[in-house]
Amino acid sequence: MTLYRAIGLMSGTSMDGVDVALIETDGKAHVVQGPSGFRPYVDSERALLRAALADAKGLTDAAQRPGILPQAEAFITRAHAEAVETFCRAQGVDLSGVDVVGFHGQTVLHRPERGLTVQIGDGSELAERLGRPVVFDLRSADVKAGGQGAPLVPVYHRALVAQARAAGPGLPEVVAVLNLGGVANATILSGDADPLACDTGPGNALLDDFVLSRTGAAYDEGGALAAAGHVDPAVLAGLLAHPFFEKSLPKSLDRNDFSSERVAALSDAGGAATLTAFTAHAVARLLPHLPERPAMWIACGGGARNLAMLEMIEAAVGAPVKPAEKFGWSSDAMEAQAFAYLAVRSSLGLPITFPGTTGVAVAMTGGRLAYPPAD
Repeated sequence: MTLYRAIGLMSGTSMDGVDVALIETDGKAHVVQGPSGFRPYVDSERALLRAALADAKGLTDAAQRPGILPQAEAFITRAHAEAVETFCRAQGVDLSGVDVVGFHGQTVLHRPERGLTVQIGDGSELAERLGRPVVFDLRSADVKAGGQGAPLVPVYHRALVAQARAAGPGLPEVVAVLNLGGVANATILSGDADPLACDTGPGNALLDDFVLSRTGAAYDEGGALAAAGHVDPAVLAGLLAHPFFEKSLPKSLDRNDFSSERVAALSDAGGAATLTAFTAHAVARLLPHLPERPAMWIACGGGARNLAMLEMIEAAVGAPVKPAEKFGWSSDAMEAQAFAYLAVRSSLGLPITFPGTTGVAVAMTGGRLAYPPAD
């Protein structure tokens, strides 16, 4: 078995910073999780990325870079390079021994119904700075082939669950891995069947935006603000009336598909409680579309640290919700690890998206590979 050392990078829709993770994998069922790191964004950097989201709304071509987007793209590339370099110094990792880097970039627009998904970040420039091969632009091939281009992490979830099952009993036959990032997505794994997956609705994005506007904090730490408030049933019902929840799988979202305007009249705590409940009930709205109900949900992503959110999800889905750490996984590093894994699979020409995860007609690989300049 040939193992590859890969570094994965992820800057999600929560826009809190760059996650970095090192793994060793054969690109199939064998994964050894290594150290991870984080390069946070400061307020001015988050403001730049929020401005980029606004300027990206009118894009009709993935190559367009109007307004602030060139500045934001240069920043994303530089921040990811800095994140890798800092991580390698801190962990004593020799970058020359890393086979490939998986670079997601920063999503600024995701409109698969228009055949368009845009992640800013220059993969060729990153490969030149790091001196290592970089796999990037991992979503567009799937979208061009008629898929949703998201979620991409299910094939990594499948590898982790298969490895956990091989290690011994403890996981039920049907399990869901729930990624609570800016947008939430779920992978449903039943025995040896190919995964089913989709975005479920808002994860942390609406809640983070609301908390920032009301309190100046980047997020609701531990769910404390939501726990102090009461859910407004009428506002929650209005949020859940969105037509997305009636769509069958697979399906995906843009960060800005939902708005928090309905909570404007609520108190800080009431708004946080209602938006947290929205995330939880959005997950539960997935259940009627599934062939089997998961007997357990494994939570990862930033929302896995929000205790109020996990409690509300557990009540809404009627099944236990366990943080990824219960299984020796990392909630924080999961997506960065996934992009390291995807980079290896892409390099090997293995599928990264499937009919049951993105709706693409056949399982297919994706991503572009950039090599550093030859000496």
